[in-house]
Amino acid sequence: MKKIVCGMTLLSLMIAGAVAAQGTSSSRDDQAMIVTASNTANNKLMIYNTVGTLLEQLPTGGAGGVSGNAGGIAQDHARLAVVNFGSGNVSIFDKDPAHTGLRYEKLVPALTNPVSVAFGNDHLYILTASYIESHRIDRHGVESAADGEAKLVIGDGSAAQLGTLQGQLVISEKSNAIETVNLDGQGAVIGSTGLVANIPANVNAPFGLATRGNDAYVTIAHANEISLVRNNAVLTITGSGTQSAPCWVTLDGPFLFSSNSPSKSVSRYVVYGEKIIQDAAVVASFNGDPTDITYRSDLAAVVDANGSVSHVSIFNVDEDGNFTLKGLATINSATTNGIAIMRADHDSY
Repeated sequence: MKKIVCGMTLLSLMIAGAVAAQGTSSSRDDQAMIVTASNTANNKLMIYNTVGTLLEQLPTGGAGGVSGNAGGIAQDHARLAVVNFGSGNVSIFDKDPAHTGLRYEKLVPALTNPVSVAFGNDHLYILTASYIESHRIDRHGVESAADGEAKLVIGDGSAAQLGTLQGQLVISEKSNAIETVNLDGQGAVIGSTGLVANIPANVNAPFGLATRGNDAYVTIAHANEISLVRNNAVLTITGSGTQSAPCWVTLDGPFLFSSNSPSKSVSRYVVYGEKIIQDAAVVASFNGDPTDITYRSDLAAVVDANGSVSHVSIFNVDEDGNFTLKGLATINSATTNGIAIMRADHDSY
């Protein structure tokens, strides 16, 4: 059986035919920040502007080392969570009242090595190699002690990403599991995880996911498919066409974008109801394998690594979902992981 690697072996990403960003950016775009993590032994949060200039590096207080995942960084307004796989904890950052940047707040211990994080329902959710757990957020910040936990269906270390649904969390494990776990009325994990229904017979390595409302779009990378999960069941499967192994996805408005690692591309889909329609096979091409991807309103960012360096590529996205390169940062580390956009028009950012 042919195996396609999605972000587990990070290869080069250099934008083919890279050109300077065209057009004039709005002031809110110029104020946005792109954040990623070095994912090294001394993990650091790295903050860039939208043209790829490094603004600040903040130690996370933990050790990196995660791979083959997405959602290693999560945002809730002015609060960020960053996974520290090697030290088994999650770093929390919040707005620094002294200036417009961020400050380190605390470390939250995880049950085992964390791979993906998400915010919702006044909680921080942490997906580890074998567990899912919830941590309450109150006026004092994120609580260190978990108020709910559940073992994953497989729990063999292949956990990839988690997302929030209405009253549930959805989780992908690359060992062929798409699963959910319920939340109680306060948002804490309750009960046991369980497989969703109608997982296709040819399922081969669920990887990335994006959620909205009660819908989860989950990639099945080695089967070259994207699935729609709703109400604990797979409703729709769409093939990725000419692009192999959609690995990680991001969603905003009508557009779902997938990074296709072996095809060195990003594809655009239009999603509505039970439909997932590939609108453009390629909206961005790379010389290497794109890994994690994020998209908010009219900005998108993609992270990759190649040899001893990584890259963060920042794109303007127009109303038709077309990408134009705006900025490119080169990072002197091959392990860079996680990507998020902090916007000036969303509360504090």
